[in-house]
Amino acid sequence: MELDKLKKTWEKMSAVKELDETQLREMLHKRTKSLIERIDRNIKIGFAVLFVLILLFAFDDFLLSPQLLKDMTQGVSMPDWLVFLGVFSNVLILTTFVYFVIKYYRVKRTCDVTCELHETLKKIIETLLLYQRLFYLALATFMVAIGLAFVSGVYEGGRLQFENSGAELADVNTRQLVLVVVLGIIALSLIVGGIFLVLRWGFRKLYGNYIKKLKTTLKELENLDED
Repeated sequence: MELDKLKKTWEKMSAVKELDETQLREMLHKRTKSLIERIDRNIKIGFAVLFVLILLFAFDDFLLSPQLLKDMTQGVSMPDWLVFLGVFSNVLILTTFVYFVIKYYRVKRTCDVTCELHETLKKIIETLLLYQRLFYLALATFMVAIGLAFVSGVYEGGRLQFENSGAELADVNTRQLVLVVVLGIIALSLIVGGIFLVLRWGFRKLYGNYIKKLKTTLKELENLDED
């Protein structure tokens, strides 16, 4: 009689445990679905923001900067290699984003059909981490392009001023030269650093935070599987 009661109690406890695991898995599934929906929304926002930025950068490279150089200084034009580097960095940023979107939706579409939750989380996290590395590579290239454009502009402006005034480098006050170099470095650091921080903040806001949340969900799912 006691053995029968023990069996019934064990069966009830097992049923409750199974129900709890099912509920937990359902909660994790809903959380993952919610995160994916937010990523989908942010991809659309990213497309719009990136499109506007590329237009602004192209406007600056081909119209604004050349026109300013033409109006402010005679005989100075934007070097072809600098224009190419600016276009290359813009195209690289756009290409990495398009590659990420294609890969992301390919993984998402495949996992909607065949993947389980664990596999879906792993593949989406891998895709986001890949895009993170590509994004920072493209961002580094863009920062180099901005830095070289700034240095090239300062150099050409200084060279032209020397030629027009007929002065020589030996005539320049060393203290003034050092001051100009220091101010140039500070200005370059503020420009490059500011753009970098803004773009990095935008990436983290749109995608970076979801990497952490997806990793947390994956870890909870793995702990549930171990239990």
